[in-house]
Amino acid sequence: MTVESTAARKPRRSSSTGGGKRASAKKAAPQKSTEPPLVQLLTPEGKRVKNAEYDAYVADITAEELRGLYRDMVLTRRFDAEATALQRQGELGLWASLLGQEAAQIGSGRATRDDDYVFPTYREHGVAWCRGVDPTNLLGMFRGVNNGGWDPNSNNFHLYTIVIGSQTLHATGYAMGVAKDGADSAVIAYFGDGASSQGDVAESFTFSAVYNAPVVFFCQNNQWAISEPTERQTRVPLFQRAQGFGFPGVRVDGNDVLAVLAVTKWALERARSGEGPALIEAFTYRMGAHTTSDDPTKYRRDEEREAWEAKDPILRLRAYLESEGHADEGFFAELEDESEALGKRVREVVRAMPDPDLMAIFENVYADGHALVDEERAQFAAYQASFADGEVK
Repeated sequence: MTVESTAARKPRRSSSTGGGKRASAKKAAPQKSTEPPLVQLLTPEGKRVKNAEYDAYVADITAEELRGLYRDMVLTRRFDAEATALQRQGELGLWASLLGQEAAQIGSGRATRDDDYVFPTYREHGVAWCRGVDPTNLLGMFRGVNNGGWDPNSNNFHLYTIVIGSQTLHATGYAMGVAKDGADSAVIAYFGDGASSQGDVAESFTFSAVYNAPVVFFCQNNQWAISEPTERQTRVPLFQRAQGFGFPGVRVDGNDVLAVLAVTKWALERARSGEGPALIEAFTYRMGAHTTSDDPTKYRRDEEREAWEAKDPILRLRAYLESEGHADEGFFAELEDESEALGKRVREVVRAMPDPDLMAIFENVYADGHALVDEERAQFAAYQASFADGEVK
């Protein structure tokens, strides 16, 4: 299976100006770039660029480790593609794709230590891979046969959180406990640009700053909160919000796995050393739909995706590996075979899973039951029974 191209887009800028006729009468001043600083170590063409502040965090990275990052991204993308296909085939009820966000997840995931604790949303399939969670365990919840298929404490990787933004509070509380225990580990909480509008996230920023909690807030700004663009949510770049709470924020090229690795290492190390929280905004792009129930063509232009395809995180690292002689065709061919084997295993495991209990949705809605739920349960049971009788209406 050929690695699919991904990309991202430039942020929109407001074209409005104030001042009316007075402003128009003046000679227009030269326009200065309003682009916020962006940490980047690999250009979209795969060229290595220097960064005095963050080079040290990846200075000792080996060719083998670089190949490992590439392998992680390729296999994560393949797993994601298989899950999307399985949903379309009726094997999963829903799927939230990470297509285009592989570098943000693999770079940050590989920056964590085993004793760090991760609080994900529901799209961190690449981070789960880095934490050693079997990818097939992620699929039971999306099939409707469990509420999470792994023990969070086995890999220090919490269960997926569907409620938007609430995991940042969980992470902050856990980090406060880590500090009280005197441990030198850190906590990292993932959320999206849409979740940054939630009150839970603001409360997490407040508590983590006041109590100097060892937590890193990792925002994957993929430009769209379902159908709502980032500029409809904030008047300033998201990483700048950290300043108002009293801790540093950094914007990193989320399609540059090397830069994400370096910045996340920096943030985790300062958290472990007692310097408190930090916010990382990984500026990336959601190449696919928000979930498989979404149609992004209703609110996004094709040109937008095409403009970001040149920034594909996987092709970017491959170009660097090839230019530096760190990988040959044998490596890529072997990885292609491994990718095919992973896809086959995912299909087999999902199709061997039991069918979900269709009536379970009515259980535990109310502790003592409810007449309306009983009525809806009976109606749904009758509807399902009609299929067996060949009397579908």
